Amino acid sequence: MSAPVLWDLFCRVIDNHGDLGVCWRLARDLVARGQRVRLWVDDPSALAWMAPDRPAGIDVHAWPGGGADVRPGDVVIEAFGCEPPPAFIARMAARQPQPRWINLEYLSAEGYVERSHGLASPQFSGPGVGLTKHFFYPGFTPRTGGLLREPGLLERILTFDGRDWLARQGWAPRPDERVVSLFAYANARLPALLDELATQPTLLLACPGPLQAQVADQPGLRTMALPYQSQDDYDRLLWACDLNFVRGEDSFVRAHWAGKPFVWQIYPQDDGAHAAKLEAFIATAQLPARWAAFWRGWNGLAPLPALLVPDPPQALNWRAHLAQQPDLVSQLLGFLGVSR
Repeated sequence: MSAPVLWDLFCRVIDNHGDLGVCWRLARDLVARGQRVRLWVDDPSALAWMAPDRPAGIDVHAWPGGGADVRPGDVVIEAFGCEPPPAFIARMAARQPQPRWINLEYLSAEGYVERSHGLASPQFSGPGVGLTKHFFYPGFTPRTGGLLREPGLLERILTFDGRDWLARQGWAPRPDERVVSLFAYANARLPALLDELATQPTLLLACPGPLQAQVADQPGLRTMALPYQSQDDYDRLLWACDLNFVRGEDSFVRAHWAGKPFVWQIYPQDDGAHAAKLEAFIATAQLPARWAAFWRGWNGLAPLPALLVPDPPQALNWRAHLAQQPDLVSQLLGFLGVSR
């Protein structure tokens, strides 16, 4: 396929906007490389603050109804298994040439990712009979689809002045304060974390979420409640802080590229599957034992130990390791044979 290719990207917002965040970054990266994207989403409201500036080449559409009469694009991506409506799939099967169909899966460091990445799923029944869906898995190793990383990202980070940016936002730290960002799900360990942060002069920048209303100043700890940030400004926040607490998938990936020490809160699952996912990443990244213990504690899987003094070179070395792997969009274009 020669560029520009029309991509149909389907996204359902589950509960925390992370799915939409990943899809918007994917769409924006694709159009920056000369592609065209139609983003089909059931709740686009978060784009008002997440993506106030929308580049040409991305068209946002409401989730199509059963009778939506639209010709499918050249590539159809269902994000995280949110299958397109049956009527749309039927039009995919009838289109000539048939579109390429990709299920972009959730990020994980578990072993099945390498085994499943790129596998084909021929459709033998239903509205998509005759089509083939392929599974595309993000990941941290060469046998996966890599991570979203737009061209020039690391170069922009290297020239970024975090203290100046914080000051211009009205969030300037005092000379003796470290700066910590907090983006998290509900967490019973928050009081213990706040006490631990207060042992060293700290400015805590609390992002919107269930914990924001629970943070308060105490001796040694100064707190600020932040408004919703655009994706670009959230990235800058991560770059500017000395330590970042992140959650889910989108902020987790962006914390890797920030090159700053971070603590990840994985999305909790009722069946406890998140514990295995957390351990898989800890093993893949070879986190030091005491740092891994704090990650387990913050995720409620063990007692919360004392917070270590973060090691910036460790984060930078991990980022350099990941940067050796081609980014997700480059790999996706190559997998589909789309010229750039």
